[in-house]
Amino acid sequence: MSEWVIVIAGSVFVGYGALSRRLSTTVLSGPLVFMLFGLAIGPLGLDLLDRAKDPEITRALLESALVLLLFADAAQIRARDLRREEFLPLRLLTVGLPATMALGWLAAWPLLPGLSLWELALAGIILAPTDAALGQQAVSNRQVPALVRGGLSVESGLNDGLALPFFVLALAAAGEGHGHPGIAETFLRALLLSGAIGLAAGWTGASLLRWSLAQGWSSPDWRQFLVFAVPVITYALCVTTEGSGFIGAWTAGLAFGIHLRRTPADRGIRTQGSDPAQDTGFTERLGLLLASLSFLVFGAVILGPSLQHLTWRTVVYALLSLTILRMLPVALALAGTGLRAASVAYIGWFGPRGLASLVFGLLALEEHLPGGTLLSEVIGVTVGLSILLHGASAPFLGNRYGEWFTRTLRVEPNLRENALAAKDAPR
Repeated sequence: MSEWVIVIAGSVFVGYGALSRRLSTTVLSGPLVFMLFGLAIGPLGLDLLDRAKDPEITRALLESALVLLLFADAAQIRARDLRREEFLPLRLLTVGLPATMALGWLAAWPLLPGLSLWELALAGIILAPTDAALGQQAVSNRQVPALVRGGLSVESGLNDGLALPFFVLALAAAGEGHGHPGIAETFLRALLLSGAIGLAAGWTGASLLRWSLAQGWSSPDWRQFLVFAVPVITYALCVTTEGSGFIGAWTAGLAFGIHLRRTPADRGIRTQGSDPAQDTGFTERLGLLLASLSFLVFGAVILGPSLQHLTWRTVVYALLSLTILRMLPVALALAGTGLRAASVAYIGWFGPRGLASLVFGLLALEEHLPGGTLLSEVIGVTVGLSILLHGASAPFLGNRYGEWFTRTLRVEPNLRENALAAKDAPR
């Protein structure tokens, strides 16, 4: 890799860091800025970075970012969050996510000819998980009701992990007969074994941290390094056993967060604090840093080549994936909840595709499936359009939707969207 790539990437971080607060209110989201600079240094621009020259760098970067974010997101999810946000995340995850996968599978059939049955399924599965970071202003705008903001955040934190079993099984089915492990072996290694490794590693890490807190032997800084080591060790163990490091990292995060939050019997633990949101802070920030760098690399080595082979079928499927294939399942999932059409449309639109889709697509490409190149192009164009459209629309639509909610709430104080505020109001 050219030293100029490092100079340019570092300069982008410096520049965006200096202007980040000002840019947060504009259409120039962080992922969009990094993606555009990636295009500039890729084959379509200065040709400083090319996946063919540095394939391991691309894979290591994207996979590291996803592993850390899978663990951190899962560790911070509380059962009470699912109850507090009432119906929204549960419906989006149990109805909306499977429906999005199925609809994406069906829509790929006429638009992506040449793909096998299971490669068509991969297209729907890979582009189903959402990434709230791409439309951050849509969930951070305080004018947007807390129910909607919280529901979108919880959905984004869990749906990539929930999509993983579908992805690894569909990938095994697509590769069967091409020298790849079959579905049965994949189920045993990637799901059962990796899931068990993740649960054991997360539980052990949380137990060690609780014990250390009770003794008063760990410092706050080193606690964060301890937490960071858990997904790294888990990933390595799962890869060594030829399983799925991503499933291992996600289940490790769930086990870690659940066990660490258990009501401590020792008073010393409570006084010193054992909040996963604090203890996973370093892991989450490092994951976000790598994710930002991943979008720069994505622009150079994935999106650039995809644009060179652009077809109308690819563009149509990408646009459908970001609109109808997301919004119809959301409408189905939220039917009968009492949410207004404006809220359903807002939730349906803000389902951006990001890092999880990129990594899943990269893994599919490296399996050398017959339709792997076409899959990669579809995923690249879809994520690129998502970064552009969701990032650009988040400030405007967030404000417009927030203004609608405020106006409507004055007339109808029992608005369903205001359920959380009403629940938290003093009595």
